[in-house]
Amino acid sequence: MTTQTQQQIFPLESPPTPQCHASTIARFEGALYAAWFGGTKEGHADVGIWLSRRDESAWSKPECMACGGAPHWNPVLFSFEGKLFLYYKKGENVPGWHTCYRILEGGAWSPERVLVPGDTGGRGPVKNKPILLRDGTICAPASLERKRKPLFGQSWRAFADLSRDGLKWRAQKCIPAGVNLIQPTLWESDAGLHALLRSNAGAIYRSDSYDGGVTWRKAYATSLPNNNSGIDAVHYDGRLYVIYNPVRKNWGPRTPLVISMSEDNGAHWSETLTLEDAPGEYSYPSIIAADGALHAVYTHKRRGIAYAKVAV
Repeated sequence: MTTQTQQQIFPLESPPTPQCHASTIARFEGALYAAWFGGTKEGHADVGIWLSRRDESAWSKPECMACGGAPHWNPVLFSFEGKLFLYYKKGENVPGWHTCYRILEGGAWSPERVLVPGDTGGRGPVKNKPILLRDGTICAPASLERKRKPLFGQSWRAFADLSRDGLKWRAQKCIPAGVNLIQPTLWESDAGLHALLRSNAGAIYRSDSYDGGVTWRKAYATSLPNNNSGIDAVHYDGRLYVIYNPVRKNWGPRTPLVISMSEDNGAHWSETLTLEDAPGEYSYPSIIAADGALHAVYTHKRRGIAYAKVAV
């Protein structure tokens, strides 16, 4: 792996908002799109969803896609059947948020709509991109963050949300685990459907499904460290790539930020490329494969959103 391009989506000296976080990336109609949430500070009422498009080598001036009414969180971009879906969370706090969406089609964005009426806790993708399974099902990596009740198990749970059109969803049973797990990232192989998950136990966890996400084997720790921060993965050309902070401490530092590769479906990890290793926060990455390369976006010290193109 070799870094070909590394740049800020907007100038750090003139950001559109004081803080930003939780970016997502997708390729649609020959261009790259990135989105993130930004405002005074995470959880504040002025936090909205921002979007930029990259043609050739330049990113467009960020545009606010959703704002007002309540804090906005965790956008997810997903390209499907000639449409670009922009999902995002909205609510005063994480346990009480719900999912909204807009769709880019024919050069125009639809109005904001609620994904699942009456939802509390968040449906559809929670942070990472959905994937299209071989049988035509859209599988979204979902999770719930509830307040812990004394003596009553986990407060963070992960599951798959299934759809055929990106609009109507069927939530499946939670992934069994003995630790708190959220924000899965998914890939499909000849062996089945797989998830890597953020945990509070010092390691990235993994679970496997053999019925398209309806049921899952009990999650187990991998050899990859996790600092209880966001991860993402992409399966491309027979290899699995995961982007993460290799820190084995719960709520540990969000640096360095690296990409690791597996050639045996995640059983072992070999080559690792470091994207960032300076002090500060480099976190909540999103990664895709397109045009023979990997494309990633991530938080840069809560002041910027960085983009990296990696040759593989």
